[in-house]
Amino acid sequence: MIDHISIGVRELARSARFYELTLAPLGLAKLVTRPATVGFGKRYPELWINLRPAMVPVAPGSGCHICLRAKSESEVDAFHQAAIGAGGSCDGPPGLRPHDRVRYYAAFIRDLDGNRIEAVTFPAEDAAA
Repeated sequence: MIDHISIGVRELARSARFYELTLAPLGLAKLVTRPATVGFGKRYPELWINLRPAMVPVAPGSGCHICLRAKSESEVDAFHQAAIGAGGSCDGPPGLRPHDRVRYYAAFIRDLDGNRIEAVTFPAEDAAA
């Protein structure tokens, strides 16, 4: 349904390094670098960061929320650890989130500008026992 997503960042080089480290555990790599934008993806850029130097940092509880699919719980864990190690902040540690309609394992981080990024996987039901 969605082809790609763009996120505004205040410092392109710093944010590119953050996303390069954070997205690697999910199999996403830096594919395109231009003067004011960097694209990450597997085969083509699916997530872009765009230079917005006048942007005000996003306050907690506002801004965008993007969720990226992980193949396993270990990928979610690695995503979270990489983001924290790269200077991001925890906005929800890795863990199982049981809900009425779906059971999932996710972690939430805030990037260097306050954008909320989630990694999620859907463990098999038989793993719940």
